[in-house]
Amino acid sequence: MNEQNQHLETLQDIKKIMERSSRFLSLSGLSGIAAGICALAGSVIAYGWIQQYYTRFNERGHYVGNDFQGLKYKLLSLAAVVLAIALLSAFYFTWRRAKKNNVSLWNHTSKKLLINMLIPLVTGGLFILAMLSYDEWKFIAPVCLIFYGLALVNASKYTLSEIRYLGLIEIVLGLINTQFVGYGLYFWAVGFGVLHIVYGLLMWLKYEKSQ
Repeated sequence: MNEQNQHLETLQDIKKIMERSSRFLSLSGLSGIAAGICALAGSVIAYGWIQQYYTRFNERGHYVGNDFQGLKYKLLSLAAVVLAIALLSAFYFTWRRAKKNNVSLWNHTSKKLLINMLIPLVTGGLFILAMLSYDEWKFIAPVCLIFYGLALVNASKYTLSEIRYLGLIEIVLGLINTQFVGYGLYFWAVGFGVLHIVYGLLMWLKYEKSQ
């Protein structure tokens, strides 16, 4: 029995080594929490700007083209800033965990992870820009959620398997949002804010708290 147990332990060790070599396991749950907080903060700011836009409409009784263009550029700038801060925070916490575990942040597996994640993200980003060129705003939030979910699912085979479930939830949330296009900002806040915080907290409790 002892010899059999030793063989089982050896096989488990081999499995762990193979998993480490084929998957990037240094993603930090704190990255998800930070990204979620950034998304919620951006949603609150965007909500305030949109409310100001409608308040001016109610005061005048009509829309002004310049107001809409100004709102559009402000929202795009805000989205870019939120994305930049979220990416920087994700990089920092992931780098810190990789350094703590004495693992290289940039290796063959992390390159595959990045490439597989960027393909749907870049495709979705270009599709969104095409929609904006026609002033089509109704489906921006659903498209963001769907393509982001596809990116997570596509990259999940190179990192923590839980990423796949987060991606599937994002896709479902985006599809539901297509039926409630007037509530895009709320779905965006839930998908990029609340879900990231919940996911990050669960990953931190599961993989990092004990460390």
